[in-house]
Formats: sequence, C-alpha cells, structure tokens
Amino acid sequence: MNKFETKHWTSDTVAADLEHAIHEHRLPPGTKLGEDELAEAYGISRTIVRAALLALSHRRLVELKRNRGAFVAQPTVRDAREVFEARALLEPRTAHSAAERMTDEDLALLRSNIASEHEALDAGENGRALFLSGQFHVEIARIADQTTVQGFISELISRSSLIIALYWRRRAALCETQAHHALLDAFANRDGDLAEQLMKSHLLDLVASLDLRNVTQPPTSLREALKR
Repeated sequence: MNKFETKHWTSDTVAADLEHAIHEHRLPPGTKLGEDELAEAYGISRTIVRAALLALSHRRLVELKRNRGAFVAQPTVRDAREVFEARALLEPRTAHSAAERMTDEDLALLRSNIASEHEALDAGENGRALFLSGQFHVEIARIADQTTVQGFISELISRSSLIIALYWRRRAALCETQAHHALLDAFANRDGDLAEQLMKSHLLDLVASLDLRNVTQPPTSLREALKR
C-alpha cells in the first residue's frame, strides 16, 4: 500500500507533497502538472488539484499558463542571479544573528540535519540531500528569530532548488558539506562575525557551481515521480 492509498489529501497537503517533490528534483523545472493526472494519482477532485497548484504559483514554484496548464517553474538566468543576490544580502546577517542566539538544542538540530544530508549523499539520493541542505539554511533563519526575513529566505531557498535543478553542473551544487560544518563550528563558538563571513563565501561557492547552460529533462510520469 502506497501513500496515495493511505492518506486523506487536501489542497494544502497536496501542495506540500508537490513542493517536496520539486525540492527533491523528482519534478524538475518544466514538468507539466496535468490536473487529470494529478487528480488520478492522489484520488482527489480537480478542484483540490487546482487549489494546490494556485498555492504553489504564489510561491513561484509553479507557472500557470493560459490554455496550456500548470508547469514546474523554469527560472531564467536573470532569475537565478537575482535570487542569489537576494540571498547574499539576507543570509550572512541572518547567520550573524543566529550565532548570537544559538542554543545547545539549536546546535543539536543543525548537527542532525547535516548527518541526514550526509546519509542522503552516501545513498546517492541527491534530491533529498538538496532538500536537507536547503532546510539547514531555513533553520538558521528560524534561529535568528527574524520572522519576516525567515519568510523571505524560505521562499528564496525554494526558488534556489529550482535553479539548482535546472543549472547544476557538479555535486557541489548540493551545498558543500564542509561549508555547513564550518558554519556549525562558528555557531558552536557563538562567533557571529565568522558565521557571517562563512555564509558569504558559501553562497559565492554555490553560485560558482552552477552551469547556466544546462537544462534538466522532465520525468515521463507524474505518478512515478510522486510515489515516494
């Protein structure tokens, strides 16, 4: 029995499931999200599917095209640059604030996140590793206790996942694991200045790992992409 048969789906849970699949690159940029196919896969009405797709369009993860339907968004080169420029403005200062507010419980959570990321990489689950890498950054924003900025960063991380899916050229685009370890050490020492500098360098390295000419092909079956 799979997840489609054991869960009661609402527009919110469908949107969350689709977003997770996008983050894990099971639904690459450009994938057509057919309402009929999604409704059949989840065992729900097209009305619920439409509401879920509309919610994802508000997060810029899905594009709704008149007379053509819904597609996983395909960020342009300009989009990619703007997203990472915005992250470069926000995340270093957020890392500084997080270092100053860091608790032992926060450190334990970040360590667990890194351990899970390593496990995913070792298992060859690059999409899951990417999702966990993004969560590491979202958690830093949460720890910084800046609710408005956290919302901005969360959306930017989501859009970064699409950008990496479309343009990555090497495994490093998942986020260099050593960069996360270095940030963790700075957080453990409550060194805000170092955390800020490390985050700046980390984001620059991440951008450098992208190839703005490479395009990922969409999957052949939505149900296969979503069944995990």
